[in-house]
Amino acid sequence: MTTLLRTADELHARTRAGRRAVVMTMGALHEGHATLIRTARAIAGPQGEVVVTVFVNPLQFGEGEDLDRYPRTLDADLKIAEQAGADAVFAPSVDEVYPGGRPEVRISAGPMGESLEGASRPGHFDGMLTVVAKLLHLTRPDVALYGQKDAQQLALIRRMVRDLNFGVEIVGVPTVREEDGLALSSRNRYLSPKERHTALALSQALFAGRDRHAAQEALRARAREVPATRARAEALSAIGESRAAADAHAVAKAVPGAPAAVRAAARMILDEAARLDPPLELDYLALIDPSDFTEIEDDFTGEAVLAVAARVGATRLIDNLPLTFGAAS
Repeated sequence: MTTLLRTADELHARTRAGRRAVVMTMGALHEGHATLIRTARAIAGPQGEVVVTVFVNPLQFGEGEDLDRYPRTLDADLKIAEQAGADAVFAPSVDEVYPGGRPEVRISAGPMGESLEGASRPGHFDGMLTVVAKLLHLTRPDVALYGQKDAQQLALIRRMVRDLNFGVEIVGVPTVREEDGLALSSRNRYLSPKERHTALALSQALFAGRDRHAAQEALRARAREVPATRARAEALSAIGESRAAADAHAVAKAVPGAPAAVRAAARMILDEAARLDPPLELDYLALIDPSDFTEIEDDFTGEAVLAVAARVGATRLIDNLPLTFGAAS
């Protein structure tokens, strides 16, 4: 039976033998959250404890955003949390989290929080990091889990924990998608059927970028197998190695611009969606280095994130996919 807790004192009074794993949410739980809870259960083990927080943080919502509209479904959330393996749901009031009113001292996300989501939603990440810090202190976990769908949020939490020496392990859990590819989100319920059709362009754009990336990386692998200079390619062609020669020449031209090709493939899908009814209104498409959330150059190698944000009707959605450029041979 999952226990509902309203105060930090109630949570601190609980006894536990193993690790405490915390999943932080703003409620309106869905299968994506359930996946986080099941992962937390596996990490904590049978002797550990899984705590799900449900708190709609007012500091994360800017002027004109959907704080009042954000769904509150605590009874349903309790059922989902219990089915996924949570031991407790911690659902504090605003006064419990901010007993003196809105805090005067807050955590700043710094330059890393000013781009992409931070540029579109000024102050959002300062509010997010402040409440995450508060909830980490209130719940005292050994490990905290967050979804990779909110890639910039996850990167900033990891940076805060490292920079400010929080004694907690941060685990990122892959994005959960619906059958048609749309990333699971509490905001999906706001979409009409026609808006949902348009919204599929976000994931379709990411998949197109991923497919182009796979093709570029296949060319890169071919380049490691055959000479990549045109002179050697022509020599190979003369002795019948025409396929290797053609591939080598193609690689010499295509690979240096691989990130640009990925962006172009994704942009094509988004441009088409902008002409649908209702249209997709693109906020940003970015291919970034997750260590600092800056755009990668065409000679970049390593882990990257292809991220997109757009508005369909009154609903703003985000999505992303991880990509690796220049994998070692």
